[in-house]
Amino acid sequence: MPPRRVHVVGTSGSGKTTVARAIADKLGIRHIELDAINWQPGWTELPKDQFYERVREETKHGDWTIDGNYSAVRDIIWDRVDTIVWLDMPFIPVFLRIVWRTIRRILTQEELWNTNTEKLDALVGKYGMPLWVIQTHEKRRKEYPPLLANPKLSHVDIKVFKSLREVNAWIESLGD
Repeated sequence: MPPRRVHVVGTSGSGKTTVARAIADKLGIRHIELDAINWQPGWTELPKDQFYERVREETKHGDWTIDGNYSAVRDIIWDRVDTIVWLDMPFIPVFLRIVWRTIRRILTQEELWNTNTEKLDALVGKYGMPLWVIQTHEKRRKEYPPLLANPKLSHVDIKVFKSLREVNAWIESLGD
């Protein structure tokens, strides 16, 4: 039986949103992007209580894929999933992907969530994405193994992928 409620996690730039969308498309289910819920106009974050409530409501019914690493709502999501996909990708490809993605978004002024676009500081600022990946990549690689080993997740199918080729092959096999 194919998964029906999937959480895709991994460091920034690992491909979470792309993979979650591909899973949703393959299975014909809804895709939920946590960043789209969290980031309000002007790059302001939704207040934590409202964020929690929105995620709770979004994941209450139906089948879905969801992507993001927000620990504040992990308990809600993991209580409802049947599958967790961890994109445990190597640093260099992730770093290069985040640099090129950020440059593309700056140049095209692609709207991300709620009218937000990235500016030059997203590339070189102290809160820029490349620096964020440098600061968090190894942290995520250490954080997820003990979280995923929790006995409370014994009913959850946990997939760990170390390359996009691996995850794409798995997605292709869904629904067969």
